[in-house]
Amino acid sequence: MERLQKVIAASGLCSRRKAEGLIVDGRVKVNGVTIHELGYKVKKGDQIEVDDELIQRENKVYYVMNKPKKTICTLNDEKDRTTVVSLIDCPERIYPVGRLDYDTSGVLILTNDGEFANNIIHPRFHLPKTYDVLIDGILNTDQIKLMEKGIPLDDGMTLPAKVRIRNKDFAHKKTKFDLTIMEGRNHQVKRMVEYFGYQVTSLHRKSIGFLKVDDMSQGDYRLLKPQEVKDLRRMANEGQKR
Repeated sequence: MERLQKVIAASGLCSRRKAEGLIVDGRVKVNGVTIHELGYKVKKGDQIEVDDELIQRENKVYYVMNKPKKTICTLNDEKDRTTVVSLIDCPERIYPVGRLDYDTSGVLILTNDGEFANNIIHPRFHLPKTYDVLIDGILNTDQIKLMEKGIPLDDGMTLPAKVRIRNKDFAHKKTKFDLTIMEGRNHQVKRMVEYFGYQVTSLHRKSIGFLKVDDMSQGDYRLLKPQEVKDLRRMANEGQKR
């Protein structure tokens, strides 16, 4: 048996939080009976109606994309910019798992599985994400050590990270490095760099866990293999136990 709000969210109708609001507002029925209890559980075969319309569960789908620059990770955009969802031909109501900035490229997962999405992006699951970073300054040893230990941002201390310097261009005052973080806060990589007074000039997410897009052009996408989905879940569960 599953909680009612989880089943509603799994249908693709809305998020779980919005589903909870629908239940509280008395807009949900199970087998013809209006339900107000958020902890109410339903079983397979129960008929669920929202605003007197019967819902159907969506098939769970999982995509990986090499997100191109100049695309936005929202379902709609008031500025009429290209969204990542619009690039995928998919009948299900999918959404990006976490966000990459408008000017950032790289690995992006899209799905309609809310539980899986939470496992990927929530910091308690400690799923590593590696970025190829180029900044307009030279990182020194103390700065690298601090980045690896944790940086105090306005929303709290970052988790320990890994830094691998790839090139220091002293003539043009640029540093190219790989940064692996275990969380995914809003603009986190850029804010970590800005802490030292530098700016990110190029950002590409190379991997989420083992998942890479080295063989994909920007804008290309594919369905994740069932084993890949299973392995990502396993990595997240193992990370939660640390």
